[in-house]
Amino acid sequence: MRFKPKPFTEPMPFKCLYCLDCCRGRHIYLTLEDIERIAKAGHDPQDFVIFSVEGDEIRFVLAIREWDLGCIFHDPETGRCRIHEVNPIICRIYPFMVSRKPLGVEGEKPFEYGGEKFWLYYDGNCPGINAEEPETIITPEEIAGLGLEFERELERTDLEGFAELMKGER
Repeated sequence: MRFKPKPFTEPMPFKCLYCLDCCRGRHIYLTLEDIERIAKAGHDPQDFVIFSVEGDEIRFVLAIREWDLGCIFHDPETGRCRIHEVNPIICRIYPFMVSRKPLGVEGEKPFEYGGEKFWLYYDGNCPGINAEEPETIITPEEIAGLGLEFERELERTDLEGFAELMKGER
């Protein structure tokens, strides 16, 4: 399944049902903070970071398994993430999405947070949205905050910072 955007305007019950869709076939951008956090948990960045050239930008992306396009930290037997406690910020945002502009989805409206304007969405295909026995209630403020954090961290993510991290200078 691919992301089916629905406007996210009110707090929403959520429980991960380990359907595995979010951990397969996705391009997960990493910030330097993500890489450092995962490395401090005992994982070598050379084993989980892939470089992606996008225009004149070098981005860092989470590695995937070739045989099923699953994230290398996803356990295919349990459906659980082996680095959940330190997972990338993008993974903490999903099944929600933060956009700086509207997508043209019926019912969408801007959301103001921290003096910034966003459009928030959730994945209509995610079975954990509005779960009967939710683990948590996700708020638009929480997702907007994570989106802003990701945007700011991504701006500071570059090859020089990655080289410093690899040398232990960060």
